[in-house]
Amino acid sequence: MNKNVSKVFLASDHRGAGLKLYLIEMLTAAGYSVVNLGVDDPNTMVDYPDVAKNLADAMADDPRARGILICGTGAGVMIAANRYKHIRASRCDRPEQARDDRFHDDINVLALAADDIDIEMAFICAQTFLDSPFDNIERRVRRIEKIS
Repeated sequence: MNKNVSKVFLASDHRGAGLKLYLIEMLTAAGYSVVNLGVDDPNTMVDYPDVAKNLADAMADDPRARGILICGTGAGVMIAANRYKHIRASRCDRPEQARDDRFHDDINVLALAADDIDIEMAFICAQTFLDSPFDNIERRVRRIEKIS
């Protein structure tokens, strides 16, 4: 468990509800402080931009927080989340992507595609995302500042 992560916020639309509940169980068991922002019922329709807004709002005052967003494709929540200046979201389906996106781009939100990723691989990606450091060197910080 990364001690630099204060909380992990998880949110999903209806298509990602099952995967989100699995990740909450696994990340809690791994010792992370997890906050469930819903939706928990796959029959409760919700629009992914609303899910991304809820997570962005929850993360607004805590630079040490991380988020995991889930929808069917992962693309919708990623695009919606990246509209908020304090969010840097990336869709990953391999742990190497999650590691590299943290290291190079300091992503603070992981987007997952519930329709395309195996649940065990999703957990490995989430754990890698949460445990990977940012390479806090001048050029990377400068680039992030230009988009924030």
